[in-house]
Amino acid sequence: MGNFDAFETKMKAAGMGDAAIRAFRRNYEALVREETGLISEESIEPATGLQSLAEIGDEPAGADLLAQAVVIKLNGGLGTSMGLTGPKSLLPVRDGVNFLDLMVRQILDLRKTSGAPVRLLLMNSFSTSGDTLGHLVRYKEQGLADASEVELMQNQVPKISAETLAPAEWPADPSLEWCPPGHGDLYPALVGSGWLDRLLEEGVKYAFVSNSDNLGAVLDPAILRYFAASGAPFLMEVTRRTSADRKGGHLARRKSDGRLLLREVAQCPDADLDAFQDIDRHQYFNTNSLWLRLDLLKEQLAADEGVLPLPMIRNKKTIDPRDKDSPAVFQLEIAMGAAIECFEGAAAIEVPRSRFAPVKTTGDLLALRSDAYEILENGQVRLHPERHGKPPVIALSDEYKLVDSLGPLGVPGLLKCKSLNVSGPVHFGPGVVIEGDVCLVNPAAERKELSQVKLCDESVTL
Repeated sequence: MGNFDAFETKMKAAGMGDAAIRAFRRNYEALVREETGLISEESIEPATGLQSLAEIGDEPAGADLLAQAVVIKLNGGLGTSMGLTGPKSLLPVRDGVNFLDLMVRQILDLRKTSGAPVRLLLMNSFSTSGDTLGHLVRYKEQGLADASEVELMQNQVPKISAETLAPAEWPADPSLEWCPPGHGDLYPALVGSGWLDRLLEEGVKYAFVSNSDNLGAVLDPAILRYFAASGAPFLMEVTRRTSADRKGGHLARRKSDGRLLLREVAQCPDADLDAFQDIDRHQYFNTNSLWLRLDLLKEQLAADEGVLPLPMIRNKKTIDPRDKDSPAVFQLEIAMGAAIECFEGAAAIEVPRSRFAPVKTTGDLLALRSDAYEILENGQVRLHPERHGKPPVIALSDEYKLVDSLGPLGVPGLLKCKSLNVSGPVHFGPGVVIEGDVCLVNPAAERKELSQVKLCDESVTL
């Protein structure tokens, strides 16, 4: 058990480079050693005294700094949990405009308003590359259609047999023998692709990295100015945890060396779960929007022999996720934000919730398609000012789990909605407005139509 040679041979045959192989070897060896990665409550203290976006001022970075910036969007996801078969970033948001269109608009607006050639890089996976590049053809004149200019390819790593710790085999569909290595793959992908050296050679020093499904994450020139002036190698955007975030990871500070770190629930001993979920004690969570000094990243990678020592995340699954009787496998992942503990002087900044607006469910998408949000000409998406930074909380029953099911549901007015819970087949026709907290239940199989009605703070069985 625990022989890595077969993995190295398999990864080389699939075209994976040395950086990806070294990163996977490190995680595999941690698996063989049966490392738990647990972080006890007594070994950390809460992260406090963070600078906030409101405190740093709104003076933007000048064109000289923006010319040294690249926006990297993590674009490897297919959105299968929402019934999508293509890249999640091609999902229409409103009026036929998708996530990718809005990202491009944001970059083009930055270029236009600053006069600086702000770069865009999409970290695609083998599953999203073709469709993404096909869509970008429409932006050929803007220089955003050439893969050699806009694409950073994510690596793939072998699944591991849970029984033998050898490379998992599945002749019925060999593609299922591979899995994505998590967004922590950003670092080996930057190195192995040559993009890190290329960006530095072209004078690009600062990277803003975020998920493609987080439409609140845009390059803020004021944060760029602050980050550049700080001299920090790494800056994480965090926001306040709410009761809905109790199970999500949090930021903390390690007592032994004072460094910031992330602790996920899988890294928390059972005895410390109450403290983990105490949102008054551990107040901040990672938005997965990061700022990197690329020159200092290269220095740190050299100091760490080419591989950042990121905590390994072990997921036990079946090799065919649709077949629960197929053999058990381990899928090893690393988290991008965990790198905060790898850098001396890494920092975090508290940002408003408006910069964290990911679309993970059809409920999130329904809210985004409503009047609770505004989509600006420059591609930015923001909550309507009347909402004072608080999005509506939408809960839809399982029949609305897939994107296609939102068509029959319709889109009500949600400008003044606090929460909406819908269970059963319903259609929101013209003029329906939801305000306050509303719960709608239709126990029948026949869809119930609502139109020209305002519902406010009520629970209704149709």
